[in-house]
Amino acid sequence: MWHTILLSALAGVMGANAVPHFVKGMVGEQFPNVWGNDSLRNAVAGTLGLALAVVIGYWADLPAHALAGIGGAFAGALSMAVFHGLGGAYRLNSALGLANPPRAATAR
Repeated sequence: MWHTILLSALAGVMGANAVPHFVKGMVGEQFPNVWGNDSLRNAVAGTLGLALAVVIGYWADLPAHALAGIGGAFAGALSMAVFHGLGGAYRLNSALGLANPPRAATAR
């Protein structure tokens, strides 16, 4: 069962991380990415991230432990959502010495 939980959590992390890169790439906007911030690199990274999440989810053998797998995927996706929500991609680029694109204004 731990195999299912861990792989599902990894699939959740990868899938949730891929979404903002894929969306920003599709709409032609920049987003922090370790391979470059332009929209094409984000579109490619997002697409590959989604594909990787599907493959990892397949390896997780969800039918054997469906509830544990769904819980693991949720926990992984939630952790990545919190990371991106707190500006983690921008901080990661800064920590790696990479340029950050302009950040969208937030309503507070």
